[in-house]
Formats: sequence, C-alpha cells, structure tokens
Amino acid sequence: MEMNISVSGTGSCNLLQKTKDSIDELSFWAWSDLLVALKHYQDSPRTATSSGVLEKCLDSLVGRLAMASEVTPCASTSPPDSSGLRISFNTRSTQSSNKGLFRATWWFEDLSALSPNLIEMLVKSMVSRGYNHVIVSGFLFYYQKSKFYTASSDEKREVLEIVIDMLYTLDPSSISCKSLFGVLRPVLHSNISKSCRNKLESMIGSQLDQATIDNLLIPSYGRSYLYDVNLVLRFLKAFLREGGSESSPIPMKKVASLIDLYITEVAPDRCLKSSKFSALVMVLPDSARDSWDELYHAMDIYLEVHTGLSKEEKMKICGGLNYKKLSSEACIHLSQNTKFPSTSAVQALISQQWKLKNLLEGMHNAKHYTDFTAKEDRGREQVVVYNEKLRAQLKGMQWRVMELEKVCKKMQNQMAKIMKAKVLTHSDARPLPRLCS
Repeated sequence: MEMNISVSGTGSCNLLQKTKDSIDELSFWAWSDLLVALKHYQDSPRTATSSGVLEKCLDSLVGRLAMASEVTPCASTSPPDSSGLRISFNTRSTQSSNKGLFRATWWFEDLSALSPNLIEMLVKSMVSRGYNHVIVSGFLFYYQKSKFYTASSDEKREVLEIVIDMLYTLDPSSISCKSLFGVLRPVLHSNISKSCRNKLESMIGSQLDQATIDNLLIPSYGRSYLYDVNLVLRFLKAFLREGGSESSPIPMKKVASLIDLYITEVAPDRCLKSSKFSALVMVLPDSARDSWDELYHAMDIYLEVHTGLSKEEKMKICGGLNYKKLSSEACIHLSQNTKFPSTSAVQALISQQWKLKNLLEGMHNAKHYTDFTAKEDRGREQVVVYNEKLRAQLKGMQWRVMELEKVCKKMQNQMAKIMKAKVLTHSDARPLPRLCS
C-alpha cells in the first residue's frame, strides 16, 4: 500500500494504482473480503485513510448492512437488554421474534474484531444512513463486552470512551437503562475522561424512572460511606436537567418512589453526613410525592442511628418534611417521637388541624349541595342516584372527621404532657431562692 511510482519505477506496474482499480469493484467483493481488508487497514490507518480505501470499505460494508436490514427488518424496536440481544423461549411468537432479531444482528460477532477507531467511523456512517438506533446501541454494548475479555486496562478505557461517545449520539429511547448501568460498572474502575463520564451519567439520569433500587445501590469506592450518594445525586440532577420535571408526572413519581427506597437503604449508614442525607431528601420538587410517610420513616431511621447530631442539623433534615402529606398514623408517631425536634410535633399537629378544617368545610358544602339538588330535582332518577352517592361520601367524610378529631385530641394530650414535663424539669433544675428572715 505504500508503493508509488518513485518506488516501483515508471516502467513497472504501480501496485497502488492496481489497488485503487480493485477498490472500484468493492460492490462485488464478498463480505469476508471486506472484513479482511478492514482488519488489514486498521493496522496501518494512515496509509489507508490517505488513499481513501478505508472509507470506501466502510461505506460498502454499511451499505450491505442497510440492504440486509431492509430485507429482514428487526422484529422489535424496543431497546435491547444488557446482552445486546433480547432472547426468550416462552412461546412460538417470541421464538419467531428472536429469529428476526438474530437476522438483524448476525454481523455483531464479525465486526467486534475491529479496532475502536474503526467502530467509531462505522457507527457514524450507520447513523448518517438512518440505520436502526436500537440495533446500533445493541452492537455497541455487545462490542464493549466482547472486547473486555482480552483487553488491557488502556484498551478497556479506549473502548469505553468510544462506546459512550457513540451511544450519546443515538436516540435516548433506543438505549436500555439496564445496559447503561452495565457500562457504568467498569467505568467506576477505569480512568476515562470526565466528559465521557458526564455523558454516561446524563444518559442514565434521563432514564432514571426505568432504574431499580439494585441499580442505585452502588458501593462507594475509596470513601468512608457505604454507597455512592454523590453519584445518585448527579443522576437526579441530570434527570431534572433533561426535562424530568416538565414531562409527564408519571416518570417523576416513579423516580420519587425509587429515591424514597434508596434513602431508606442508605439511612442506617453511620458515615453518611447529614448534608448528603438532606440533599437526597430535598433534591426533588414537593409535587413529586403524594405521601411523605416513606421519607418520614427514613428520617426516623437516620436520626436513630446518628444520635450525635446538633439541633441545627436535625432542624435542617426535618425542614424538608411536608407535614400536610403525612398520614394520620405518621403524625401520631411523630408527636411521640423524641428523636425529632419538638417543633416537628407542633407542625404535625397543625397539619392535622388544617386537614380537619378542610374536611369539615368539604362536608358542609357537600351536605348543602345535596339538600339543594334534592329540593329542585326530586323527580329525576339521575339526580336521586347522584344524591345517594353524595350521601355515601358524606357519611365517609363524617367518619373521617371523627377519626381526625381523635387524632388531634390524642396529639394535643401528648403535647400537653410534653410541655408539662418540660415545665417540671425546668422548675426542678432551678429552685426558688429562700426568703430572708
């Protein structure tokens, strides 16, 4: 490939010219011949690139793949799992689907022998031709795994950076969240560039609603606390940055439920700083949760384990608690919980009284509307049915009012006992001076 006229002589046949003439017939080359050429050229990329041979080989290769995908399209457009192939043997339909997917991914093993630089060129060419992003992402995950069996640490770093960079150019919906966590594991042990690490965290964060609690329980390598809380916080910030708070409320609520489980898991860690715990509690908007009972439970665990916290640290942790979204049972427990600041018990009582007031107002309005519609439309069957439903709701609200009154009374008695105990303690600690005789 390095021969030219000055080397071979003007009278002899120029090998480079013959090679170029042969390249013009690439469309007639067999698949195996293209692979042999690419493997040869990746050992001397400068010469191959300067002669344009490499680009033509890759172009011909991608063209073959594109034609094959049109003849046998992929049976599924959902993101592949961590293996890059979705395989199931439950029914005939899934077996048929697997055969279709295999026809679309038969080339994975052949191309996994190429160097990372060639893979980068290959994927860019495939994306520019509009190739199925699901198949492309599946190949990248497959390539990363296959290369790791024999690669050195430097080669692994290079493979990871190329795979992450190429995944970042694809449609996010074509990438499996489970597979991204599969890439994350080796990333944590390698010295890849900061930009690649940020890209991977951004991709995971944008799909955080698809993650599981096991995905997030990542050990904290080289730090005193058990789990990598900082990494999860970066995932959450990426989720919010990528539009998680503006999209459908369903992903946001899924993430909130997931993070509540995560906070409960990390709360017993004695080395977890209160600032990190508070950051986890307050990172999501209040609208993400319908109930704060799970978070209250996590706070209770954290305060029980971390007995040496200052009053200010406790106040900061409890400052993120939404008392209005606590159940009556949680409020009763909080009113008797000495691990929490006394102001928290007061806030819980106030929130229950607020719920009782709103419930009484709603009950009054419902009763008024029921009486009014009954007088106006007694002869209409639809109104009668509707009124019966309202009366049933009214009875339920009355029962709820009675329950809330019991809760408030119980909490008031508990608060009175606490205040009385504090007064007695204060009087015992500071006795009155004796009068002079």
